[in-house]
Formats: sequence, C-alpha cells, structure tokens
Amino acid sequence: MTLNRVIISGGGTGGHIFPAIAIAEALKAQNPGIDILFVGANGKMEMEKVPQAGFSIKGLNIAGLNRKNLLKNATLPFKIMTSMSSAFSIVRSFHPQLVIGVGGYASGPTLQVANWLKIPTLIQEQNSFPGKTNMLLAKKAKAICVAYPQMDRFFPKDVTHLTGNPVRKDLIHGLPNKQDGFAFYGLDASRKTVFIMGGSLGAGSINAAVVHALEELRRQDGIQILWQCGKGYFEEYQKLDLPSHIKLLPFIERMDLAYAVADVIISRAGATSISELTIVGKPCILVPSPNVTEDHQTKNALSLTSRDAAVLVPDNKVVQLLWPSIHALLDDASKAASLAQAIKTLALPNATEDIVRICNQLINHDN
Repeated sequence: MTLNRVIISGGGTGGHIFPAIAIAEALKAQNPGIDILFVGANGKMEMEKVPQAGFSIKGLNIAGLNRKNLLKNATLPFKIMTSMSSAFSIVRSFHPQLVIGVGGYASGPTLQVANWLKIPTLIQEQNSFPGKTNMLLAKKAKAICVAYPQMDRFFPKDVTHLTGNPVRKDLIHGLPNKQDGFAFYGLDASRKTVFIMGGSLGAGSINAAVVHALEELRRQDGIQILWQCGKGYFEEYQKLDLPSHIKLLPFIERMDLAYAVADVIISRAGATSISELTIVGKPCILVPSPNVTEDHQTKNALSLTSRDAAVLVPDNKVVQLLWPSIHALLDDASKAASLAQAIKTLALPNATEDIVRICNQLINHDN
C-alpha cells in the first residue's frame, strides 16, 4: 500500500525540527504524491522553519511545564485541553495513514489523539534518555526509532529500532574540500581552526568562556576561531574589537564547510548535533546545556565520553576549562586522532532512509 497521507508533529528546537523535515523530504522523494502535514506549537520556530522547507503546518496553543516559575503553569491545564481539541480536529479532518512524533510540545496531543482514533504512530526519539511524554506515548506506538543502543530499557523491545537521527544530506557523503571552507569563511589555511557553535540561538556560557579567554586568544599566532555566537549575542560581541583570526558569526550558513575546516569542534550536546558530529569524525569538546528537561544533554554527552569519543566540560566550569581543554587537544595530536577515530565508529548515517523504510512497513503491515 502506498503511503500518501502523513502527519509529522513536534518541534520547539532545531533538534526536533530539522530531523522532522529530513524525514518529510525523504518520504516525499519516495512518494512524490504524498500529502504531509506538520503540527507544531504556535509561537515556536517550527511555525517559521517548516513553511520555509515547503511544507504545510498547523499550530496548537500548547506549552510545556515551567519548572522555574510554577505560577506560570496556572493556564497550562486550559492549554492542554484546547490543544487536545485542536489536535482532534486536525487529525480527524486530515485522515492520515500514519502520525510521526519527533518530540516537542505539540507531539503529545497529536499522537495521543492518533492513538484514540486507532491511527498507527511512530516515535522518533533523538536522545539517549527519553522524556516522560514519549515514554507514555510509546506504550501504543507501532514503532519507536532511536539513536542510541539499549533504549529498550525505556521502550517496548519488540517495536524499538536503532536507526540513528536524521542529519543534513550534505554530510552523508563526506565533507567538502577544506580549502573551499577557508575561502567561504575568510579563514587562514595555515592556522589550526577551532569551530565553536552553540546552536541557532547561541549558548551564553560558551560565549562567556570565549570572552574570558579573549586576551589569550589574541596572542595565538597559529590558531584561528570560527565562533558562531547566536543572533541574540552578535550585536554585543561585534563591539569587542576582535582580531582577524577570530571570525564572529551570528549563524552558520554552510555547516558542512564549517565542519570541514575544523581541527577541534566545541558544541552543545543536543541529539542532532551529536549525530552530525559522529558522521563528521572530528575531535569534539561537548558542553551540555543545563537548561533542558531530564538533563538529557549530559546523558547524550556521556554516551560518547564513556567510549572515549569526546571530551565533556560541565557547563558550570566552561569559563575556566574551555580554553585549557582546547589547548590540550591542539597540542596532543595523538589524543585528537583517537577521539576522531572513536566518534566516527558511532555514526549511523542511514537514519533517514531506515526511518522511512519502517514507516512504509507499518502501513503495509497494518493493511
């Protein structure tokens, strides 16, 4: 049976949105006539990014639990009820053959409604430690696609599939020419390059660590920094009178070229970032964000550091430890090479194709 109507639900961060778009594009490539509808959360970045990718999206008025200010949760029960009602209307009117949840606020109501309506559901869990919503939804899911081994600790074993996380298509077949990267970013090919990224919004603590080390970095003749600080920080840091070997950018337009020039990569430990880093195969320093539920970024990072595939620097120590950690890798070629080799062995580059194959199997099995 042909898969021709699918809902993909979730979002909130690039780590949820970009894998969802990758799955949608692969489904469309296999089934050119397919009708795909996204369901996201109003006010979140998926409401902008999904239409930019060429797909339709409907929004739910849903939010997550505010753990820092419990008073702000007063309207949460109302938002949950209205979002469930909206999700019911959306799912019933669209008549999907399959509903895919990628995590994020909107996926809970959408997949729960699909379960009520006896529509097959697939969960794509990016992290090494799932959130409570996915663990609840997994009880009725027809398939759960995961990125880490031994996830049957959390999910039913018979429907759990180790696929990996979808990543950008331009990384799958190898990195571009390094010289193209130097030219694109205006970098010096004779210097060692440190690529510092904090996600599309930037990472305050990592940025603070770079600022703290600026005087030291100014004196480094053989090192250059490609520093993606985030849009919210860019205007402030433009005023720092940076030397020419520190390239400050609000956003990385060509991530493949940035990866290509890097000798060492500093990154948060979001699931999508880690999946990309395993494919890139460069020595990495991971600084897990403390501002995520269940502290899942630390758990993601530990899945690499426990295999000697990356260096972990805690967020609360990054200002003191980031530069020494970078210097240690740049000065120890053997250690850097060992990390690069180890992280490459953890790559699952066929994730998108494997997830789409499972989607098709579900439809054929259920019919």
